[in-house]
Amino acid sequence: MPVHEPAGRPTSTADATEWAARANQAARSVTRSFGRRLFFLPGTHIGAVSLPGKATQRLAGPWHYWWQAHYVDCLVDAGRRELAGKAKFDGGSRPSAGRLASRLVTTIRLRNLFRFVNDYYDDMAWLALATLRLEKLAEETKKPGRRRNAYVRKSLTLQFDSASTDDFGGGTFWSTKRDFKNTPATAPVALYYARTDHREQAQSLVNWLNSKLLHPERGVYLDGLRISNGQLVVDDAVYTYNQGPVLGALLELGGDDNLRRAGQLVDAVARELTLPGTRVVRGDGTGDGGLFTGILLRYLALAARDQRLSATTRETARSLVLSTAEAFWAGRHEAEAGSKVRRGVPAVVFSFDPLRPATETYPVGAAVELSTQLQAWMALEAAATLAPTNSQ
Repeated sequence: MPVHEPAGRPTSTADATEWAARANQAARSVTRSFGRRLFFLPGTHIGAVSLPGKATQRLAGPWHYWWQAHYVDCLVDAGRRELAGKAKFDGGSRPSAGRLASRLVTTIRLRNLFRFVNDYYDDMAWLALATLRLEKLAEETKKPGRRRNAYVRKSLTLQFDSASTDDFGGGTFWSTKRDFKNTPATAPVALYYARTDHREQAQSLVNWLNSKLLHPERGVYLDGLRISNGQLVVDDAVYTYNQGPVLGALLELGGDDNLRRAGQLVDAVARELTLPGTRVVRGDGTGDGGLFTGILLRYLALAARDQRLSATTRETARSLVLSTAEAFWAGRHEAEAGSKVRRGVPAVVFSFDPLRPATETYPVGAAVELSTQLQAWMALEAAATLAPTNSQ
């Protein structure tokens, strides 16, 4: 069990090279172990939901659209490091992270019955955000963007426009049932709008979140508003990942009010969502919850690098990212050096709970979920953007 420093002090002394190496190790474990062709089709790539698993489950079982969207985002993170370091994350003979990400986007469409649209607007928002980042990576690598990316943007923007209505006073519906408007859909759609120059629509969604779902005392965002027996009822659950895209949208929009709110949100996360006595952000379990902490860390890393925020706020965000990423790394379980990794078993297993070792949360023989491994990879990528160039 790792020992953590008192709150406010990052526990890691790893430098940028070490964090990049850690992120590469997580990337290789996920892409080699979970990554596979869809229906054995050449040129396809998709993540298995869990390992070990039966072939019939991989072909006909659940595949979790939004997990795959975050898989794209992780690959884009690795691709940005490849661009900066001029070296592939998995060696020169294997595909680059950007190429794998592009294959994955194409495969998501194939697996989703030849379309990008599905029944959940938050799922689509995550894919739209990841595809935007992939397109930017392609531009920076001097490779022309694919027409497919423009198609994703056009088709999904229409979906977000249809879901962001005046019902419930504003916000974005969660699903095509249109009976629940929540932070998980509204926040990433707001961030998407902000990043695609629909700033007025983005600000309107942020204003709705602030007026309807921001807890006045705790400073964190509640889950949503739903219709129950003809009445609007607040779902007051507080999840880590909901805070992340709100923070991202506030930073993307900028301006005094949004930046002030962003600083308050960073403080609220440190106060409300960390484990006692640490700067380690809590875990939210397995399944979909296995992604939650990693998503929050992605956007905390943006805050830590944003010079418009106060030095105190940036340091708080930085310590949250580095402490949590260090905890995930310290609790990992690796195959013994020199041993042959068994087929269908990840080379590195990360715990879904940052303060419990993987040997405890994933004992030998237990099924390891893709979501939880993406979460740790995401955390390591976030840390790699913050680490100093040399150890102190």
